[in-house]
Amino acid sequence: MSVTADSIRDQQRKIWDEFAAGWQKWDAELLGWHGPFGDAMIEEARLQPAASVLDVASGTGEPGLTAAALVPDGQVVLTDISPGMLKVAELKASARGLHNVRFEVCDAAALPLEDESFDAVFCRFGFMFFPAVSPALREMIRTTRPGARITAAVWGRAAENPWASLILGTLARHTELPPPPPGTPGLFRYSAAGLMSRMFREAGLVDVSERKISTDLVHESPERYWEFMTEIATTVAMGLARSDAESRELIRSDVFQLLGRYEHDGAIRLRSSATIVAGTRA
Repeated sequence: MSVTADSIRDQQRKIWDEFAAGWQKWDAELLGWHGPFGDAMIEEARLQPAASVLDVASGTGEPGLTAAALVPDGQVVLTDISPGMLKVAELKASARGLHNVRFEVCDAAALPLEDESFDAVFCRFGFMFFPAVSPALREMIRTTRPGARITAAVWGRAAENPWASLILGTLARHTELPPPPPGTPGLFRYSAAGLMSRMFREAGLVDVSERKISTDLVHESPERYWEFMTEIATTVAMGLARSDAESRELIRSDVFQLLGRYEHDGAIRLRSSATIVAGTRA
């Protein structure tokens, strides 16, 4: 069966709706882990107190909700293809007492927003899951004012991200899954150094910069890591769903054994590296 942009979007919407509960459950852990990436993006955005900010593929709300507290005289619009994920973001905004935030369920390649409306755009860990980057990037540029900053984060190479590659590699060894078609969404789809910067420049952005940010995913035990990954990582859960009970137990056993290499000071610490790319609308 051919893979189309519409089929990818439909699949992404369904998957992320299913995983919204897991992201809500693990919100505190996700905030701590992803925080350095969002902080770097906010730094690149050069926000002013009255800025209008757009967060595309915001999921459960970051870094848009953090930005909302930094623009008390401005506004933040959070968009995502998944109503379930955005509902979690809405609950979080209410709990934090943020009143300058609104939510739009939409496709990144068809934003229902006016031209030249925003001073900054964020897209953290979203580009890898879009059917294509160019249409989404064009929409981000269309909705920004001249001089606005557009900032994205994408995961680095698999070797720099054992938090994911350890369990995904184990899954691959125990399952006989066909290779995905070229261009299929995936964690490391845009991991090559300089790739996102080139796309930003080709889209007409200037003052483009790229840097790497690294942190650790920390869990107190292999059991806790396994629970976390199977409830928030869509690729992992889908791979396990295709395996029989015996294979799933073998995968779990192998993952636990490999995690021993990453135990330090009584905790599991797994490196996580992302590329932060930023550009300015001319």
